[in-house]
Amino acid sequence: MLPISTVQVGGLPPLPALFTATSALCVTGLTIVDTATYWTTFGKVVILALIQVGGFGVMSFAAVLAQAVIRKESHSTKLASAAERRSSTGQLGMILRRVLGISLLVELVAAILLTIRFLTLEYSFPRALWHGLFHAVSAFNNAGFALYSDNMTSFVGDWWLCLPLMVAIIIGGLGFPVIFQLRTSFLKPYSWSLHTRMVLAGTAGLLLFSSLIVTVSEWNNPKTLGKLPAADALLAGIFQAVQTRTTGFNSVDIGQMHDSTLFVMDTFMFIGGGPAGTAGGIKITTMFALLAIVATVIRGRRQVVVFGKSISFEVVYQAVTVVVLAFILVATATIAILFLTDFNLSQTLFEVMSAFGTVGLSTGITPLLNYPAQFILIVLMIIGRLGPITVATALAFAPSASNISFPVERPIIG
Repeated sequence: MLPISTVQVGGLPPLPALFTATSALCVTGLTIVDTATYWTTFGKVVILALIQVGGFGVMSFAAVLAQAVIRKESHSTKLASAAERRSSTGQLGMILRRVLGISLLVELVAAILLTIRFLTLEYSFPRALWHGLFHAVSAFNNAGFALYSDNMTSFVGDWWLCLPLMVAIIIGGLGFPVIFQLRTSFLKPYSWSLHTRMVLAGTAGLLLFSSLIVTVSEWNNPKTLGKLPAADALLAGIFQAVQTRTTGFNSVDIGQMHDSTLFVMDTFMFIGGGPAGTAGGIKITTMFALLAIVATVIRGRRQVVVFGKSISFEVVYQAVTVVVLAFILVATATIAILFLTDFNLSQTLFEVMSAFGTVGLSTGITPLLNYPAQFILIVLMIIGRLGPITVATALAFAPSASNISFPVERPIIG
C-alpha cells in the first residue's frame, strides 16, 4: 500500500493491495491491477520477494509435514511404509537446506537461460537480468506473475523463452519428496517409492492429455490458436496446458477460449500437481487414489492397489475427504460469486478453480469483480494453498479408531 510501491498517487486501497500480496504469497498469479504498469520497481521487488518466500515457506512446510507423516506411519505400520521410508530426507534442518538449495539452483539455471534469451532480443543487460530473474522465480514457484501487460502473449511462438519456463514450472510442480528421490535414484526406477511413481506417472499423463485436449480443441479457434502458424500454435497449446495445472502464465487470450476448453482446464486446475511442491489443487496422488478406488470397486477386489502396492484404507479415507471438501468449497464459492455478480457460470467457475488451485489463469473478469467477490477469491487462494495440506495432515495424525462397533447395514447405492 506504500506510495513508493505504485505509480498511483497516494498508493493503492487496502483490498487491491491485499489481493496482490495474497496472490504473490500464495504463488497464485491472479491480479486485479496490471503488474507491469501499476507497480514501481520497488513494488515489483516486493512481489518477487513474496513469491520467493511463499514458495519456499509453503514447500518447506509441506515437505516437513510429509516426512513427519511418513515417520509416523513407519512406526505404526513398518511393512506398509517401507518403500516410503527410503525417500526420507532426514531432520528438519536438512530438509530446509535441501529445499533452499534445489530452489535456488533451478531458479538460477532458468534465470541464466532467460537472461540470455532477453539479451538476444536486444534488452539491456540490467533489464534482461531483471526480467530473467523475475520470470524464473515466478515460474519455479508456479506463481505466474509476469512483467508484461499481456503476460506472455508477445512470446507465443518463442521456443527459447517458453521452454525454460515450462521446465522450471514442471520441476516445481513435482514436489520436493519426488525431487529428493530423483536426485539420488534417477537411474534406479526400481527403487522409487510409490509416491514418486504416482507423481511422475500422473504428471506425464496429465501433461500429455492436457496438451492434446487444449491444442485440438483450440486449433481452429481464430481468436486463440487458429490465428497462429502451425509451429507456434503447437507451442502455445503445450505451453498453456503446462500452465493449467500449476501456473498462471498465458501466451493466448484465455477469455477467448471455447467454454468446452475452459471446462477441461477447470478439471486440470482442480487436480493440480505433486504434494509438497509449488502447485495447488487436490494433488496428483489424491487423483491416483480415487482412480484406484474406482478400479477396485469395478473389479470387485478388497485391496486398493497402485503399481503393485496396496494403499491403506486410511489413505483412501483421506483422499475421499480432501476431494469432497474441495468440491464443497469450490461449489459454495462459485454459487456465492454468481449471486454477487452478473458473470456466467463458465467464467465464474474458471476464476474459482484458478484461485483454489493457486493457478492464476483468468478469463479477464477478476479485475471486474466487486469487492465481496474479490475477497472470496482471496480466501480461496489461502485455503487452496494450505487447505489440502492441513486437512490431509490432520487426518493422518487423527486419533486411532474407536473400539466401539455399530450394527452394519447396506443402503442401496446408485
